[in-house]
Amino acid sequence: MTSGTETSGSGDIARTLDLLWDTGRRPSRGPKPGLTLDRIVEAAVEVADRDGLGAVSMRRIATELGTGTMSLYRYVPGKAELLDLMLDRVQHPSDDAAALGDGTWRAALEAMARATLALYRRHPWLLEVNQSRPILGPRALDGMEKVLARIKSIGLSDPEMISAIIMIDGYVVGAARTQVYQEEAERTSGLTDTQFWEAQRPTLEKAMTSGRYPFLASLSEETFSPGFDHFEFGLQRILDGLEVLVAARRAAGGSAAPEEPS
Repeated sequence: MTSGTETSGSGDIARTLDLLWDTGRRPSRGPKPGLTLDRIVEAAVEVADRDGLGAVSMRRIATELGTGTMSLYRYVPGKAELLDLMLDRVQHPSDDAAALGDGTWRAALEAMARATLALYRRHPWLLEVNQSRPILGPRALDGMEKVLARIKSIGLSDPEMISAIIMIDGYVVGAARTQVYQEEAERTSGLTDTQFWEAQRPTLEKAMTSGRYPFLASLSEETFSPGFDHFEFGLQRILDGLEVLVAARRAAGGSAAPEEPS
């Protein structure tokens, strides 16, 4: 798997927005009864989940739906626009109000981070997309709206709130990439993570007793235990940092309002 093999927003932007927001003209009835844009996007997501983003093509999706390739072009101009529809499709927020925690800004950002990690685990192909210039559809904006509504009491400026979300998202993407790549390495190599490190143990033990790496050699045996949750540790430290900033702003008489759980 390689990162950035596709780029969001690389198709016809106006046409993509029409499709996302249902503002364009609908195609006339096609030769395949029951064929819809929703079915096309759903099929594309299923192919990407199963076989990777590289397997997604107009021809492949047509085959999955049992129709001719040209029939798809009545609904979507091409793969670039289809990709943007796929991205918005998978990023739907939960309808459960409790999904964003107890109403505090910290709980909301914490929940957002875990939900984003789960999203990348469900759809690993997202890591193959350069989303630096996303086409914003209704589901993506719904998710952003819900998070912003929960963190409005944080007391940061609008650009700072967005920056906090970007910071956490960047952290989650890095963690997701590590997890997905580890699973891919295990699958392609045939070695479990334990077997991989066991194969290195004799050489590493000699290196640790050589005196060349005194700090590494002094680490406890549980330092690299798989039971330690590195994702959760890092996430909490990021939120701790934001907590310090928020507290400092309030102490300085800034615009921060008291937390109001909703």
